[in-house]
Amino acid sequence: MVATSGGYGFWAREKHQPEAITPQSLDMFFDVSTLVVAQSQSQTETLAVAEEALRDGVCPIVVMQLTAPLTLTEGRRLQLAAQAGGTTGLCLIDEDKPNNTAETRWHCAPLPDPDNYPEDSTLQRWTLIKNKSGTLGVWDVRWDQSARRLIVVSASRE
Repeated sequence: MVATSGGYGFWAREKHQPEAITPQSLDMFFDVSTLVVAQSQSQTETLAVAEEALRDGVCPIVVMQLTAPLTLTEGRRLQLAAQAGGTTGLCLIDEDKPNNTAETRWHCAPLPDPDNYPEDSTLQRWTLIKNKSGTLGVWDVRWDQSARRLIVVSASRE
């Protein structure tokens, strides 16, 4: 993610959330020294920090771990900031807290691995359930550890 984009990644979250990211858990995906983590007191602060990071454009990706649904105004502000900075914004939101302003909405779920790959058990189904500018779809993907990227798995698994 960050390694292939040629810049830093930015992760904004409220510090009181029980789930926390750790560099050790992300090291297999990209060089964690390129990740900046900002912890805030509230979602309002998280959104303000994320908006500035999106607008600045230094980080090609800004991830926001949110605890409440976005209002239309908040979502639109994030969209405008991302467009101004040429940055990708990714909001991690629980399924029961939808975002009506999102350009796309994805559902990601683990899949049982019928082939039981011993080197990797990261088979997932990614479903595009909202897309304001295109069609919807479903993809099965697997993390390729050696290439450090996602591989789309064909239906026949070839």
